[in-house]
Amino acid sequence: METQAPTTGVRVDDVPDGTYPTATHWGRYLAEVRDGVVVELRAVPDDPLPSPIGFGMPQAQRDEVRITEPHAREGWLRIGPGDTRDGRGRRGGERYVPLGWDEAIERTAVELDRVRTTFGNSSIFGGSYGWGSAGRFHHAQSQVHRFLNVIGGYTRSVNSYSSAALEVILNRVAGGKEAASESTPTWDQIRDHGNLVVAFGGLAPKNAQVSSGGVSRHLAMAAQQECRQAGVRFVSLSPVRDDASDLIEADWLPVRPNTDVAVMLGIAHTLVAEGLHDLDFLTRSCEGWDRFEPYLMGAVDGQPKDAAWASVISEVPAAVIEDLARRIARSRSVITASYSVQRAHHGEQSHWMALTLAAMSGSMGRPGGGYGVGLGAMHRNGLQQSPFSVASFPQGDNPVPDFIPVARITDLLMNAGGHVDYDGRHLTYPDIRLIYWAGGNPFHHHQDLNRLLAAWQRPETVVVHEQWWNPLARHADVVFPVATTLERADIGWGRGDYTVSAMQRAATPPDGVTTDFEIFSALAAALGVEEQFTEGRTADEWVRHLYDRSRTVAAETGFELPPFEEFWEAGQVHFTPEPAPPSAYELLREDPAAHPIRTPSGRLEIYSETIAGFGYDDCPPHPTWMEPAEWLGSPLAERFPLHLCSGQPVTRLHSQYDNGGYSRSRKIRGREPITISLADAETRGISDGDVVRVFNDRGVCLAGAVVTDAISPGVVSLSTGAWYDPLDPATPGSLDVHGNPNVLTLDIGTSKLAQGTSAHTCLVDVERYDGELPPINAFSPPEFAPPFGFHGL
Repeated sequence: METQAPTTGVRVDDVPDGTYPTATHWGRYLAEVRDGVVVELRAVPDDPLPSPIGFGMPQAQRDEVRITEPHAREGWLRIGPGDTRDGRGRRGGERYVPLGWDEAIERTAVELDRVRTTFGNSSIFGGSYGWGSAGRFHHAQSQVHRFLNVIGGYTRSVNSYSSAALEVILNRVAGGKEAASESTPTWDQIRDHGNLVVAFGGLAPKNAQVSSGGVSRHLAMAAQQECRQAGVRFVSLSPVRDDASDLIEADWLPVRPNTDVAVMLGIAHTLVAEGLHDLDFLTRSCEGWDRFEPYLMGAVDGQPKDAAWASVISEVPAAVIEDLARRIARSRSVITASYSVQRAHHGEQSHWMALTLAAMSGSMGRPGGGYGVGLGAMHRNGLQQSPFSVASFPQGDNPVPDFIPVARITDLLMNAGGHVDYDGRHLTYPDIRLIYWAGGNPFHHHQDLNRLLAAWQRPETVVVHEQWWNPLARHADVVFPVATTLERADIGWGRGDYTVSAMQRAATPPDGVTTDFEIFSALAAALGVEEQFTEGRTADEWVRHLYDRSRTVAAETGFELPPFEEFWEAGQVHFTPEPAPPSAYELLREDPAAHPIRTPSGRLEIYSETIAGFGYDDCPPHPTWMEPAEWLGSPLAERFPLHLCSGQPVTRLHSQYDNGGYSRSRKIRGREPITISLADAETRGISDGDVVRVFNDRGVCLAGAVVTDAISPGVVSLSTGAWYDPLDPATPGSLDVHGNPNVLTLDIGTSKLAQGTSAHTCLVDVERYDGELPPINAFSPPEFAPPFGFHGL
């Protein structure tokens, strides 16, 4: 059996002992290598608050779930490609057969060619999620999309699980997410000019660990603390007290999940009733105030959206809502909403209403005030952005027009030929025969995993690239093993960062393991398009090429980067950005006619004629309180009286490095922790450290109880990212023993406008688990079958 992994460049067989700089989405580190093994990751000296996620990475480098050769699902090899509902085995429930590299490349190339020739390239779904690597070249999403484009294209997804609802609504009413983000006040501006930050969904410190592309120095929490020391007050509206750091001494206002819009409306009503709203800005710089005000004041439906009304919905006292409105009006204030509040049914409304409230406040378009797009949702949010972009591996053009909203993957697989409304378009779902996934883990990101598992059986072939036997690899037909961040050379850079980082190889991949680039180069060669994919460059040559392109771009903006050799030797290059120019919203306040934003009216749109024209029953043309499908005020709460929040974890990024030392050290009896209030625990006989059963009509999982007074009664919090570990991996509905909340979450779109995820619209109940604890299999490899003989296809 041929086992040599493909390579287009020089293989580094031995990495000398020493210290090597690297970069991740959660920070820069120095990798200590002894006897050819990475034994430790240390934070770089100039990072004041390094993330401990990186410290657990070495443990995972050679653990028992590391994939070290290609594999295929036994049923796929014996019977051939096909819908696994017809007796061709079951994805998730079969043994895996090791393949030689020649066989794996040939079988995959033949299958890709069969599918595109027989069914067309729209029958290939290119799955990926961009957080796979901080590197600009070894970025799995860029790699797989470029490869699929050069072989004729693929069905793609748009928007993100993180923020789809706000991306789409801001594009329609605020000039785009980029304009809104660039107009979000920085912490420096808030410190120097601001008085009050009102944060719907909070400013969770755990989120400040990470930023897409990387964090060179963790500065965000110190910046928040400087604001507090300068006299800025913070208000955190969240059911979780820890969604704001103790360092900023925030006023905690516990709010029922999914009711933020009602609170905002109650604040807005108070502003109007007491004559505190900025009518000049609302009439000069906004469109549709005259259409929204009658709804707000009750002229449309007879129900004023006052503080008393909002209090009944949200359980925030009416007097507190009214007082907060007055504080906003008399302060230079920021109204910010986290990404989490829009990951809910009707999630578009939360950021639209936050934008509207900021426009009413008197602070919009003034230094240190206005609307904040997810302040604190990532490290970079609230910091001045880099003035230039570091070049990335170009993906090329996709000739296939078909796409889906990212959170509709299950619907796509279940409803070939069906339709979905999205942002004014009526899309048709293609008939997906092959999934090619590199980077990301749908068995982490997606909701209602039991429904996804059933849909996942329908394609004829699933090909994935993975480092470890995580849930995605265990539900694939062909699995290619790929190198980790520490085993590749690359360039790290994040948009809100002032450092370009050298990511030097600190380890040699295990024998039989190579990079995404080498695998796609070999497949491209087998399909006759190697030159189009590689452009004649090796991986290391591409890294140098991208750096040289970045030097040119930086020079055009007035920044000089050193030559590549000097940069690589130093391990990084720092630069200082110039003061930011006036933002789009500052210019809009100054002169709306001279500085229109990218909306049909050229102004902020409180009422959108475009959205009105879509006629969607679940997304009205102005911000509106709409009851979610599940919430604590709904009849379903009688059966499932706890609202499940499933935010980002503190111990990892999404599901990355759940097998790492830091994530595993924080488990409770091997399970993901679930936070429950003292009152709810007492009524259920649950003590701190107990294993509990979390359930609803969609699924059931086990988790480890953390009993605390830092969460509202009626709410539980179970972070995403625990590797999906069902007792019976092939059967939907099986007990997940590890604590993945997405066996419980609701798989519906936010609305017909954005079709984002509604993960935070979820009711459950919890009970103590007194049975024999099932074993955790997530960190053990699957069962293997002996190799087949292979003599070519």
